[in-house]
Amino acid sequence: MGKVTTGFSMSLDGYISGPGDDVNRLFRWYFAGEADYEVPSGDTVYKMSQDGAEMIQEAGQAAGVLVSARRTFDIAHAWGGKHPMNVPVVVVTHEVPKGWANDGAPFTFVTDGVESAIEKAKQIAGDKSVALGAPSIVQQCLKAGLLDEIHIDLVPVILGDGIRLFEHLGIDPVDLVTTDLNVGPGVIHITFRVVK
Repeated sequence: MGKVTTGFSMSLDGYISGPGDDVNRLFRWYFAGEADYEVPSGDTVYKMSQDGAEMIQEAGQAAGVLVSARRTFDIAHAWGGKHPMNVPVVVVTHEVPKGWANDGAPFTFVTDGVESAIEKAKQIAGDKSVALGAPSIVQQCLKAGLLDEIHIDLVPVILGDGIRLFEHLGIDPVDLVTTDLNVGPGVIHITFRVVK
């Protein structure tokens, strides 16, 4: 069975988005290189460093499912019906949104908590990884001891406000081991294994 992993572009002061959910400053590195990277859904092509493109491609190929929060699902307008990673999406929610509970949709809605969502995601992913795509889901999985790996694309900017990835955890310190590190134009890619 694959690992439970997450990855976000993050400012030096820990924000994964600025005020109003703005991610433009954090995603500049997606357009700061010369290598083409087409997202698996085929909807977008980024121009990033060769290392960055290879890293994102590898992570995308390893993922079998994405677990997201209802807020992220709503902000992204359900990614137009298909996530850019082109994998099934498990959405943790209190209530299933109207119009999405139909056969053939790439979304599975789980209403009984993050642990149940991860269990369902692992069933869907099989031997592949479960990727977490919302800060609230990352925080809940970290608290529950379900997270295996954290990838941060550290962007050299201080945002000062927005949404932090590790806000209000209320947990004992969590030790991490750096497993990979490389520098690209406008970004430092760091991967950590969560010590359990």
